[in-house]
Amino acid sequence: MEAFRTITPETFDHSPFQMIGKDWMLITAEKDGKVNTMTAAWGGLGVMWGKNAAFAVIRKSRYTKEFIDGADSFSLTFFDKEKYGKMLGYMGSVSGRDADKIKECELALVHYKGIPYFAEASKVMLCKKMCCQPIESQSFIDEEIDDQWYSDKDYHDLYIGEIIDILVR
Repeated sequence: MEAFRTITPETFDHSPFQMIGKDWMLITAEKDGKVNTMTAAWGGLGVMWGKNAAFAVIRKSRYTKEFIDGADSFSLTFFDKEKYGKMLGYMGSVSGRDADKIKECELALVHYKGIPYFAEASKVMLCKKMCCQPIESQSFIDEEIDDQWYSDKDYHDLYIGEIIDILVR
């Protein structure tokens, strides 16, 4: 398997719109020696509080939220969607409460600086949590968002993580 190399955020030249919104990503964290992951298609990259940052949202109902909340760090892993699309769909539709998703998808779990990620990824962002902010109905200026995306009132929490390293193939 081709090895990863570390690059700086300033040299990272991939479209977050394609990577996150079209190709999707796995959000992964470890709590009490156990790892959980989920597929996400919402998030972003930028600068916050003078630090390179990744933004991700997780619904309160998701099992992975317990892991993110119980950890100081998390990873965002990106895959070749043509090759791993079925796996990404599975990771987003099955709960880690009910199945060992990582084992079932035969992913190789590895760690970098204590942060879990998957050896099969093409790109990895390793993040240190900086902020968690609940998204609530009163947050919306555009009220259509609440009606369209939260009719069940299962709101997201917004996580902002400092990107401490980026690994690419």
